[in-house]
Amino acid sequence: MTIHKTAVIDSRAQIHPQATIDPFVVIDGEVTIDEGTVVGSHTVLSGKTTIGRDNVIGSFASIGTPPQDINYKGEDTELIIGDGNQIREYVSIHRGTVGGGGETVIGNGNMIMAYCHIAHDCIIADKVIMANVATLAGHVEVGSNVNIGGLSAVHQFCRLGEYSYVGGMTGIGMDVPPYVIVTGVRNRMRVTGINKIGLRRNGFAPEVIAHLEKAFKIIFRTTGLLTEEALQKTMKDVPACLEVARLVDFFKDSKRGVVRRTDRNLK
Repeated sequence: MTIHKTAVIDSRAQIHPQATIDPFVVIDGEVTIDEGTVVGSHTVLSGKTTIGRDNVIGSFASIGTPPQDINYKGEDTELIIGDGNQIREYVSIHRGTVGGGGETVIGNGNMIMAYCHIAHDCIIADKVIMANVATLAGHVEVGSNVNIGGLSAVHQFCRLGEYSYVGGMTGIGMDVPPYVIVTGVRNRMRVTGINKIGLRRNGFAPEVIAHLEKAFKIIFRTTGLLTEEALQKTMKDVPACLEVARLVDFFKDSKRGVVRRTDRNLK
């Protein structure tokens, strides 16, 4: 174990012998840190926070601090962080609230760049990239392999479907479907196409991408169809495909509504 002499460590903390704690770190509470994780200087870890293996946490981060929720009264809630994440300088991640299930959860292999904020009760899957100053309000769910551009903000309770790409400076107020590119602000949000580059990089077969493109044209480009009609037409006209079925189901499961506008219907 490498713990710098200037670090302040709570007696309740559990730190693996192969973890590294840099100068002036403050660990306050029931914090658990697993093997290979490095905590950068001046970072504050607090509350009931569990951090997995081989994470790198940059300097001046605030991890596991109380939620910014006026109803929070000090309840025993939690932050859980998986393995192999890069959490850069000045990132803030808050633990959950009782009303939100009590947990904020970060998966594996994510890159969370400088000054990002992840609020209480968010659930982040695996291999997500959040560029600088991206902000998630409470109760946001982010699917695997999502890329969130810098200076973007996501409204509370929104969902970002897997393999979606959010352009920089986007303001998200509705659910973002899986596999698409979205950009814009609030009532000017628009879906611009399938995230073909991201899908190719992640090994999606050409025929699957073709099926998703056909589904996209029906759902987002065909005029005169209500959402339910477009979804029914998609399932009828597009060859059977798990990814297309997932896209359709995402619309059906939405509680906030799903972004469906495109450049065409914004004119």
